[in-house]
Amino acid sequence: MRHFRLPNKLWLAVALMFTLAGCTAKRVVLSSRFEPANVPPRPDYSRLELWAAHPDKRDAADSLPRVDTLRDNQATAPADVFFIHPTIYTYEPANGYPWNGNVEDADLNQRVDNSTILNQASIFNAAGRVFAPRYRQAHIYAYFTPNQADAKAAFDTAYADVKAAFEYYLKHFNQGRPFIIAAHSQGTQHGKRLIRELIDGQPLQEQLIVAYLVGMPTPADFFTHIPVCQNADQTGCFVTWNTYAKGYTPPNHDKELYKAAATNPLNWTTNGEPAPATLHMGAVGQKFKPLKPGLHDAAAHEGMLWISRPKIAGAALLNIKNWHRADYNLFYFNVRQNAVERVKAYLQRSAQR
Repeated sequence: MRHFRLPNKLWLAVALMFTLAGCTAKRVVLSSRFEPANVPPRPDYSRLELWAAHPDKRDAADSLPRVDTLRDNQATAPADVFFIHPTIYTYEPANGYPWNGNVEDADLNQRVDNSTILNQASIFNAAGRVFAPRYRQAHIYAYFTPNQADAKAAFDTAYADVKAAFEYYLKHFNQGRPFIIAAHSQGTQHGKRLIRELIDGQPLQEQLIVAYLVGMPTPADFFTHIPVCQNADQTGCFVTWNTYAKGYTPPNHDKELYKAAATNPLNWTTNGEPAPATLHMGAVGQKFKPLKPGLHDAAAHEGMLWISRPKIAGAALLNIKNWHRADYNLFYFNVRQNAVERVKAYLQRSAQR
């Protein structure tokens, strides 16, 4: 019996949807209600092992796709990046903590490191020192449960860790350096709250280079003093996008997505002007392999970022409509270059002031 084999390049494209560990075809339903007594211990961020990425350790955020021109500049970078990872706790809980992941869970930590830290946090190692805390992330079911009190408690638990980690970073590592906030999905949910509470309109805003708030709808007026970025080298602003196939409108569009800002990572505008595939600098696929430039075009449309079908062998077999898991992977090299450009722009403006 002959086995059907997809072309190698198609496997790379399909892998963009499954780069982040923890993807499941079956939605997990938690049978128990949230109980404060059944929450993992609070992390102690003085312990280096409770940072998924940290400049004082070797970690997945130090990785580089196999491209000769790329460099990890963390040792000499004048800026920092505080990265908040997305939901990786998506499988059937087996450790006694159903609603929030345990930062001491070796299996969960490995899933985090081999997925989001490798494929997302590593984007920023050319722009700054990368700090990414492990936190008691809310289980994916918190987004689907009808019990909103349970969901709020799980998300509040997760956010408390993110806030504590950021405050620890400020006290012990920042030393007045400018920084980038970067996040995806659940990480963006917590990043938005963090910026609102500690940065927006506060003295700390002067140190904010840019915030990459990806994979979660964010309106242009979400912050009082921090606008959505309108070009590639603007600083003190935020960028945001949610990626879908061109022509597709998801079911949640009329709930909140239609109100979201949509940054186009190919031209870094929000005006809806289509950006051609010639501006696409390359993506990262299966096993952290770089994919060629020019894979797809992109255009912001009614709160969504629409992309064309990737230009690779076998693309006609792809029927992916929601590219959420690949929000960063699809634009890996564009985001990487942009982070470097914004750090340079921030430093130049600071010198002029």
